[in-house]
Amino acid sequence: MGHENQIISGAAVLEVPLMQPQIQDLITAAIAAKKKSYSPYSHYQVGAALLTGDGQIVTGCNIENAAYGPTNCAERTAFFKAVSEGIREFRAIAIVGSPEGDELTQYAYPCGVCRQVMMEFCDPEEFQIVVAKSQEDYKIMTLQALLPEGFGPENLK
Repeated sequence: MGHENQIISGAAVLEVPLMQPQIQDLITAAIAAKKKSYSPYSHYQVGAALLTGDGQIVTGCNIENAAYGPTNCAERTAFFKAVSEGIREFRAIAIVGSPEGDELTQYAYPCGVCRQVMMEFCDPEEFQIVVAKSQEDYKIMTLQALLPEGFGPENLK
């Protein structure tokens, strides 16, 4: 049926792969977060669901601004909410996005700024990014695969 369900990794084998129920929970939470999007300018709605090290799910949506520069992506909204509550360990994030409406028509990959924020808090070889068009049609990749040779805290030691 054209379902992708691919795993793309920068590392050979993920030490702690996501289990199917976790994937489904993350996608469901990201879809719910997308409905809260504030996107009056682009009309492109994004939702993200971030899985913490202790199993919590923290959600975020994109929040646009008339000045454009202050706009915040769904992924960063989720990360900033979690970090502001003292959470510093993350396993995965699910991202959904498409033009306004309930139908998901495309995969929504994180922008470069969001990838850099992920690099700040996540192990690039282990952190998993799920992009989904539905509960059945999704791709999973590591941060390493999306940001090869990324610059992070380890570079400053």
